[in-house]
Amino acid sequence: MAAALLLLLSIPLLAATSSSSAAGDAMPAAEHRALTDILTSLLADQSWAELHPLPCSETPWPGVQCDTVNTDFLHVVSIHIGPDVISSPPCKSSAFLPPAALLHLPFLKSLSLFSCFLTPNSASLPPSIFTDLSSLQHLVLNSNPGLSGEIPSSVSTLQSLTVLSLSQNGFRGGIPPEIGRLTGLRQLDLSYNHLAGDIPEEISGLSSLAILDLSSNELEGNLPSSIGILQSLQKIDISFNSLAGRVPPAFGELKRLVLLDLSHNNLTGPFAGKPLRLEGIGLTVIGLSRCELFGPIPSSFGSLISLTALSLDRNRLNGSVPASLGSLPELGQLNLSQNQLAGEILFSVEFVKRLGKRLDLRGNRDLCARENKYEEGSFRLEAPACLCSSSAGNGGNRAERGEEEDGDVRISPALDGGDQTGNCHFGPVNARHMCFLGFAILVALLA
Repeated sequence: MAAALLLLLSIPLLAATSSSSAAGDAMPAAEHRALTDILTSLLADQSWAELHPLPCSETPWPGVQCDTVNTDFLHVVSIHIGPDVISSPPCKSSAFLPPAALLHLPFLKSLSLFSCFLTPNSASLPPSIFTDLSSLQHLVLNSNPGLSGEIPSSVSTLQSLTVLSLSQNGFRGGIPPEIGRLTGLRQLDLSYNHLAGDIPEEISGLSSLAILDLSSNELEGNLPSSIGILQSLQKIDISFNSLAGRVPPAFGELKRLVLLDLSHNNLTGPFAGKPLRLEGIGLTVIGLSRCELFGPIPSSFGSLISLTALSLDRNRLNGSVPASLGSLPELGQLNLSQNQLAGEILFSVEFVKRLGKRLDLRGNRDLCARENKYEEGSFRLEAPACLCSSSAGNGGNRAERGEEEDGDVRISPALDGGDQTGNCHFGPVNARHMCFLGFAILVALLA
């Protein structure tokens, strides 16, 4: 009797559990059709639909993730297609993304398509594609050279977006100013496209932005000073463009900045006019190669105690190499090659040994090193030994010969001509010096 009563009481519970399980495995019909349309439009192998009729069962469709999202039904929350997805079939050559189908995935949070549109000019992003995708947080369309046309301004309607990555595609036109409305965006990567025109001032509206990568495009104009108000920025890479002007001093206010790469542009700063102040910034990487920079290397670089790599090569920098760079404890790569730097290299032997061939000072014809101070071949210098001549000959005390108490010799401001009244002058031992010395000896012998 008791057993029968227990069985009767358990029937409603079993029925409820069965009903809940059935509801939990179900997906709204409109979403199911939309998901089927999207994957059919993208993937070459269509067998997955027959093998796994339930997209979010124990054997889900490749690259698809579902969640109940506080409902009794499963909803598509993520679609990730690409070679990095295990067991994902490749995209077909005629792949395209149906905008109408996306509109029926209201809970979609992440859309990632890698190496899917490979045929030139085979796909684009129509303005209607982002309509009603209010839940979308991650939009990653990378390595799709066939994805061309302009970036639609309607991307600004994706107000939940935190990651927008459209790298290594075929986009042309300008960066839509409306993109500045994405106040929650933390990563903006538009690198390796054919984007042209100015960087819009409206980019200053991206108040949450931590990563800005616009590298390898055809951008022109000046760097917007308004970027300097984006206090969350940690990485700025706008290298390989055609930007002009100077680096805005406001960049020195980006206290969280870790990486700054503006290499291969047509800049004229920060070494012209008002210098860029970098004190108090935790920068670890600075790339300013081939930027048409001129003037001396700012002393503020010597205060960047977290710096690991500094590239200032192929500019028109002059003056001496700051000895303070050799005191930076984390610096592991220093490239100052192909400039107009002059004077004696005053780095310690320990610093030179630590960097080895990651220290490159080649192509500075007026740089010189103390003879035998550094091991030959230990770093990329290709500079001659410094020439020291004393009017007092070999006699006289250390002060008369211009030597310091620690044995180092003061370097004269005049390396190649100019004031020759001091006791000791350093400069490259080049052919002109040797000819002058030989002539002086010949005159002395004939006298």
